Amino acid sequence: RQEEHGEVRCMAMGALGTALISSRPDEALPVCQTNLALMRRYFPHSQEAIINAQGNLGNLLMKLGRLDESLALKRDIHAKQVAALGVSHQKTILGGVNIVNSLNALKRFDESKLLVRD
Repeated sequence: RQEEHGEVRCMAMGALGTALISSRPDEALPVCQTNLALMRRYFPHSQEAIINAQGNLGNLLMKLGRLDESLALKRDIHAKQVAALGVSHQKTILGGVNIVNSLNALKRFDESKLLVRD
């Protein structure tokens, strides 16, 4: 019963965070952080759900100008994707592209070029 309640909370927080990201990003931040914590608590074995919550938080941090924090999350996501899916999976490649975009936003072009070559 408690697990079912947790699932509903996760879905509600995810929906609220998604709704707030575009119109009220500052208010979305604690919601997205809470959603990630809930995902880790109630779905610890669902890497996909956790990665999705991390991705939403990473994109929000980027939107808020917190580029270093966003990059750290994107690197964590990518490492999990490489381990779970392999380097040539579409989601892993997209994760690498997200890192390149973050590095470019931080004007870390040399690092970005190295990643693109890999």
